[in-house]
Amino acid sequence: MTKPSDDPLSTLLRSKREVTRLQILVEITEHQPSVRQQEIAEKLGITPQAVSEYIRELSDDGLVAAQGRGRYTVTRTGIEWVLNHAEALEVYARHIRRDIIQQVSTWTAIAAEDLAEGDEVGVYMKGGFLYAARGEKTATGTVVMDARTGEDTGVTRLSGIIEHTEGVVHVCKVPRIQRGGSRKVRRDRLAGVISDVGMVAAVGLEAYIALQQAGREPDMFFGAREGVIEAAFHGIDCAILIVDEEFTDFLKRLEGVHLHYIIHDLVAP
Repeated sequence: MTKPSDDPLSTLLRSKREVTRLQILVEITEHQPSVRQQEIAEKLGITPQAVSEYIRELSDDGLVAAQGRGRYTVTRTGIEWVLNHAEALEVYARHIRRDIIQQVSTWTAIAAEDLAEGDEVGVYMKGGFLYAARGEKTATGTVVMDARTGEDTGVTRLSGIIEHTEGVVHVCKVPRIQRGGSRKVRRDRLAGVISDVGMVAAVGLEAYIALQQAGREPDMFFGAREGVIEAAFHGIDCAILIVDEEFTDFLKRLEGVHLHYIIHDLVAP
């Protein structure tokens, strides 16, 4: 059995075997319960015998459950294992995009004033968007094309650190309809939470209706979980109303990407 690591990213980067385990678990998750080992082998470039051995090991580790010949499902423990490793890879990829690739790539920014190709500019975040303007900033670069105020432009040879603070996510649990739904939400408390945030999201119809009753249309409904995370990474404080059965998993997601959050109790007795 492969022992769990406190640092899944470190384990993945150092072990091709762990990468293969992750890939096979993802393939099983996508195609369960009917899993064709031959197709997995061809996709990963290994033998069917190797796939069979990996699946046996994953089953022994409690990450996969066998349900008969060629039929497998990923257990809850397996799903958590995949999520932990996927989140570690996501954080690492974000580090590459933000801290490494920025040295050689062209960044898109909004021109805060009329700019000309070759201008040396300061680059900064405002309202979740990247801006470029003449003047000293903690990050600087060179404009690659002419742009009028408000147009998009490219900035290359970026150096320094862009001043940026990640947003706070205010998480509000809303009961499912079986437990009262939007009727159990204290509108006065809800109004206080959403009054000072830049973006509001809802997960579940009960949450959507609760926001409407508070006089606010949600900025995000479909894809709200990932939208809130992306907005917070861009420095926007967000509030998300989320039905209780999705609440715990979303908190784990926030912890996995290391975003600060505050829980608000809106449920009336």
